[in-house]
Amino acid sequence: MDDRRQHSRHSTELHLEVFDLRSGQRLGRVADLSADGFMLFSDTPHRADTVVECRLVSEQVIDGVGEIQLSADCLWSRPGADGQHCWAGFHIIELEPDQATALDVLLEHL
Repeated sequence: MDDRRQHSRHSTELHLEVFDLRSGQRLGRVADLSADGFMLFSDTPHRADTVVECRLVSEQVIDGVGEIQLSADCLWSRPGADGQHCWAGFHIIELEPDQATALDVLLEHL
């Protein structure tokens, strides 16, 4: 597979949960994160080519950052090996400047 990432991804020791911004529904847990996107581990499958407005919420506040709001496009989704979970790759498509700064803060701590 052709890797077209602009930034390297970082696996995270931080516990980052992702929630739909409108419904509040939990979408999953961040498995790795970069300035461009994230991989999500989830209990429910996600549809590729779907844009979500979401919140990345850290259980630990880091330098004043506990949450980041963004829009992301689901590029792919695959079932997990156990058949009960799934993995999905998201590309960040919209991020306000203050939220990009907050994301940089989190990335510095990974």
